[in-house]
Amino acid sequence: MGPWSKVIVHADLDAFYAAVEQLDDPSLRGKPVLIGPQSHRGVVLTASYEARPFGVGSAMPMAEARRRCPDALIVAPRFERYEELSRQVMSVFDDFSPDVEPLSLDEAFLDMTGAEHIFGTPERIGRQIKGAVREATGLDISVGLSATKYVAKVASAHGKPDGLVVVPPESAVTWLAPLPLKWLWGAGAKTVAKLRALGLQTIGDVAAADEAQLRRQLGAAGTRFFELAHAIDPRPVSRGRSGKSIGSERTLNEDIVRREDIEQHLRRSADRIAQRLRAKRYLAGGVRVKLKTSKFELLSRQRRLSVPADTADTLFKESRTLLDAFDHPGPFRLIGVAAFDLEPREETGQSDLFDDGRQRSLETTMDRIVGRFGKGAILRAEDLRDGSTVLDSGTNLDMLDDCDDDLA
Repeated sequence: MGPWSKVIVHADLDAFYAAVEQLDDPSLRGKPVLIGPQSHRGVVLTASYEARPFGVGSAMPMAEARRRCPDALIVAPRFERYEELSRQVMSVFDDFSPDVEPLSLDEAFLDMTGAEHIFGTPERIGRQIKGAVREATGLDISVGLSATKYVAKVASAHGKPDGLVVVPPESAVTWLAPLPLKWLWGAGAKTVAKLRALGLQTIGDVAAADEAQLRRQLGAAGTRFFELAHAIDPRPVSRGRSGKSIGSERTLNEDIVRREDIEQHLRRSADRIAQRLRAKRYLAGGVRVKLKTSKFELLSRQRRLSVPADTADTLFKESRTLLDAFDHPGPFRLIGVAAFDLEPREETGQSDLFDDGRQRSLETTMDRIVGRFGKGAILRAEDLRDGSTVLDSGTNLDMLDDCDDDLA
């Protein structure tokens, strides 16, 4: 067995939010923990491994999670702490490779091609990464290694928790073959149903299928699944990719219908997101609005910005315009906004040609006041009016970087 043509690592922290809480609070260790709001109307962000045997998982309504696991301890999320530990983990990855592609706060790809003469075999590479993360943070991480991003990602997930799975490229197709269709990257429930309708039950069945038939039935996705089943994935590890999005959404204590109430929540989310964009020195290239109906239907609309921005005023105006694209009458139980396609803000002065300088100056002044005196130091007048649904009306969850994957 000679050197691999590529050595790709996928590293994924185990039950990250819950693991951080158990790390910081020893009384939570060994107990079922749910990260999310106390409200029955909220959803689970992460379930500890002690809670998962009860059938509890992320994006599950908190009421259902509590019914399945009545002894679970519910802990409110602390995103600042999660981000702090994420930075430490990414710094560890940078010590191993110059080519690191973060996917979210808790996972990343590393291209370790050619590093065998420094770190040893792929298995030794994996063990050293795991040991370095544990030494730096006290957290367990699952690691998968293969010659492609797809197989490496499946390998890390297959070994959880605290796993290390090495899949040599020459055995990747055989290793994938018995796995169920849900392990095909990008195959959701509807796609899996279509594949099963074709008589396919495993990844090996997809590999043995007729590619032309798959393409006729599924379009370009059929070819992509055929290639994945054959462990073909030419995508490189892309260094410097920022997180997909920064978002803020609120599950309400009472459903709402009136547009003015929805807009108030959009405004509040825009304020929070813009403040965090500026703190991270990011500009948003697009805005997404998410609404969840009282029947748990999830609706979303998005649009690109003509000029990347980091002001709440711009995010709110675009979000409000997006409301016109929804044709559902409600009522709604969740309102959310996300800024996506993030790019670093270059402080060269050129962007000021496009910025609303006065608005940004106002908002950065507000940032300083909030930073000094706390979040309650400044409130918008509209949040204080009688009948407002914003204040104390539910649980707000701020998502960092990969919010769409963390929370439905």
